[in-house]
Amino acid sequence: MVYGDLQIFDILIFLGIAVFLIYRLRNVLGKRTGFEGAKNTTEIKNTKNEDTKKFAPELKDNETKLSVAYEALGDFDHRKFLESAKFAFETIINAFNEGDKKTLKNLLTKEAFLSFEQAIDNQDNNPNFQFYSLVVDAVEDVIAEKETINITLKFTSEQFRDNDESTIIKKQDVWTFQKKINSRSQNWFLSST
Repeated sequence: MVYGDLQIFDILIFLGIAVFLIYRLRNVLGKRTGFEGAKNTTEIKNTKNEDTKKFAPELKDNETKLSVAYEALGDFDHRKFLESAKFAFETIINAFNEGDKKTLKNLLTKEAFLSFEQAIDNQDNNPNFQFYSLVVDAVEDVIAEKETINITLKFTSEQFRDNDESTIIKKQDVWTFQKKINSRSQNWFLSST
């Protein structure tokens, strides 16, 4: 009889564990009442347009125009965008100075590429320039049209020539980056300088 009592005891322990796991899962996952299916599909459809307005973070004074990008793009992150824009600026300037058309073609719109290509062909580039520092001073403008969004940034860069830091030149540039609003790609392209 002792063996039969142990089996009942084992069953009670497993039953207790199962009840505890079901209780914890219900607390974590929630309770489904049968009406969530229709509600969830409308929430997914509206997420891109409505929730983005709610979750736009507080922006610095020189970044406030980026709220337009939060309204137009569901996955926009201004910090990531500004860091990527700085990286793109440096990459584009270096590629231009080196006459690297292949790199430029992947980072520019067709019209901007033709302009850079012509400047390289006219030997207006200088492979001896290097970056010393780069700052995004301000967001000049953000325009969301039907299919595209354009963000114009003001950059201040310091560059020097021939590895000689005594030749540092301070430059200010205004560049516009463009992206298709409905594109799944995260890539922005330089459209004008």
